[in-house]
Amino acid sequence: MDFKKLIAKKDEYADYMIKEITHICKTFEKREPGSKGEEQACRYMADVLKKECGCENVSVESFKENPRSFYGWIYFTITFVLAAVVLFFFFPLASILLIAAGLFLVLAQFGVYKKLIDPLFPEKTGHNVTAIKKCTGEVKRRIIFNGHPDVAWEWPVNYALGGVGFEGHAILAGVGAIFYLVISIIYIVKNGIAFGVADTSDPLVKAALWGLLFVPFFIGLYFMVNYKRPVDGANDNLSGCYMGIAVLKALKDAGVELENTEVGVILTGSEEAGLRGAKAWCEAHKNDFQDVPTFIYAYDTIHDPKYLMANYRDLNGTVKADADVADLFMEAAADLNIKCTKGMVPPLGGATDSAAFAQAGFRAAGITGLNHKLEDYYHTRRDTYDNMNKQGLADCYAISVRVLEKFDGGAKQ
Repeated sequence: MDFKKLIAKKDEYADYMIKEITHICKTFEKREPGSKGEEQACRYMADVLKKECGCENVSVESFKENPRSFYGWIYFTITFVLAAVVLFFFFPLASILLIAAGLFLVLAQFGVYKKLIDPLFPEKTGHNVTAIKKCTGEVKRRIIFNGHPDVAWEWPVNYALGGVGFEGHAILAGVGAIFYLVISIIYIVKNGIAFGVADTSDPLVKAALWGLLFVPFFIGLYFMVNYKRPVDGANDNLSGCYMGIAVLKALKDAGVELENTEVGVILTGSEEAGLRGAKAWCEAHKNDFQDVPTFIYAYDTIHDPKYLMANYRDLNGTVKADADVADLFMEAAADLNIKCTKGMVPPLGGATDSAAFAQAGFRAAGITGLNHKLEDYYHTRRDTYDNMNKQGLADCYAISVRVLEKFDGGAKQ
């Protein structure tokens, strides 16, 4: 089937996405993970998928989560490190143990998104949406477009100083923790395990005193996230939600019915709380969608066209995406002569929901449209409906339609 007419309408459907995203941002409550606003947006988009996109099977599913646990490591890790700084001058072994525990917690909770401290934080209810448009004949393949409807809490340093300031702050705090860990180990190797006030004439103790310059950066991390200000999240990530919705609406508007390919949209909540919705969806559907080849495209922050990227690794670079899924997107972009680069979600870059799908055994890849060297709108109040990029949306939509066309034709199954 020829999809050229649908691709040619990329500007029209980019306008549709912006209009819908503007409506959600203006109409509903803030969509922080596990909030009423997140549920409102999910139910609204589920209704759109059913009434305007021809999806016969649409469901809104709830799951339990502890959303604030995702950044909860901050309070433990930074408190441990600050205590370790003080204890270095009295009992360096305690410094080693505290810093090691703090670093382990941040690597587990924030580095690879493990749920180590979730029970320590309030429980809330998040929501996911699953919508499937059936084909007219035997199902031979399935493609699913994914986005997350929730928003981030603002990162004040990124708002004030941009990505360089935000990442520089975090890196300096990390360097400071490693610095105290190293000098504590060297001190014990040199002097043995000792109690009492450290000798200030010792070069290591002098170094530790100079290391107090790191303390303001440690304390600053307590304020890394402002829970009182959920952002609007027009780009991150209603843009990702509406990419799949726009493709399905275009099919419906044109009266296109696929014979052997099912097309779906899944909206997984609470991505900003550590992929909680995607993880819950994978658990709820672990025995589903295994009957035929199924590709999942997780879109996240589709903004600047020059940064459009198929990510071959995700979750701070620790999770491998499905190469066939990512390759198909790259090939579709090349077919349309639209710039798209191969890349990865790097360390300190976080994750897309693709990581949760891949870890659960689904064939998935993440598609992003942002500079991984963070822009000042990322996770800040500047992520608004009037700060969207029509060309970025239009290009990604066109590629997505071409992906569907190639996939429906039997490519990369």
